[in-house]
Amino acid sequence: MTDSRSAGAAGRYGEDLFAPEHPREAGRIDAAALVYDPLTTHRLRALGVGPGHRCLEVGAGTGTVARWLLDEAGAEEVVALDRDTDALAAVAGRGLRVLRADLTDEDLRPGAFDLIHARFVLMHLPGRRRIVSRLAGWLNPGGALVLGDAVELPDARDASSPYRRTMDAMWRALRTTIGTDICDVPAYPRFLREEGLREVAAEVFCPPLTAGSPLARFWSETWSRMRPELTATGLVDADTVAEATAYLDSPGLAELGPGMAMAWGRRD
Repeated sequence: MTDSRSAGAAGRYGEDLFAPEHPREAGRIDAAALVYDPLTTHRLRALGVGPGHRCLEVGAGTGTVARWLLDEAGAEEVVALDRDTDALAAVAGRGLRVLRADLTDEDLRPGAFDLIHARFVLMHLPGRRRIVSRLAGWLNPGGALVLGDAVELPDARDASSPYRRTMDAMWRALRTTIGTDICDVPAYPRFLREEGLREVAAEVFCPPLTAGSPLARFWSETWSRMRPELTATGLVDADTVAEATAYLDSPGLAELGPGMAMAWGRRD
């Protein structure tokens, strides 16, 4: 099992990019949650999460999925794990245990769970294949592991528009700055099978980008926050980024934006 971090990428999500204390970071995360929470919760419900279950929400963010697990699914306990847990203070309470921890810490032993869910987490971490193995090892018999990370289906006929060039610059900047890599994401079903999980399956959701949508707001804020890193790639200049950002708010916006692949399996 190899370390998946890109060579030379010494930074970390939440430190070198997207600091949680930034005044607009919670809003950026919640914009993505508005898009992906319905798909996530539909899948978790289909997997049978409910009363009596103990759940681990990895990279809990602002706690939208953790709240759903408690309030809607009726889970007995939810452990919300994140390296920064300040945003989770508002959801702390009966049934929710906030665990400030680093998923890459080999000494981490959070317990055993009936459901483990990690969304947009592994893609930012080194050694993600090893992490999948550790997550699978924390499942109770019959428990489900659900992994969701970014995928993209770029328009092969569009290599030069400001939007395409800025999106390409973003992926390169994420990779070189904090080691983000989505190349492994299509292999998640295989990883789960290799861990001996059964009923392995997957689905992909690529929502359309339209002006004024939460997803357009998410990418606009992401590019705004990454502007120095984007131009440092050499793929775009400041004017190109500005034009691409303006496009996200224009009536003519029509793109198949980056989406999410979700894979899941169950422990015997």
